[in-house]
Amino acid sequence: MNTTNIDFATYCIGNLSRRLGLSASEVYYRLKSSGILTEYIIPSYDVLHTFSKEYLLDDLTDYMREKGVLPS
Repeated sequence: MNTTNIDFATYCIGNLSRRLGLSASEVYYRLKSSGILTEYIIPSYDVLHTFSKEYLLDDLTDYMREKGVLPS
């Protein structure tokens, strides 16, 4: 992992926090415990960072629901 990946992960966590009305630490915990952070966000950086903010947040919230870390 490099600083670009860390910056992107931080960007995702901060924006998800605002969208979901959860603390950044709660979003981080949910992403980390579900594997979304290390198995999707970080490895898929090259593709994900090209998406618009809205599309990215929609994608991540949908995936969080699929993984059961957000209510349906």
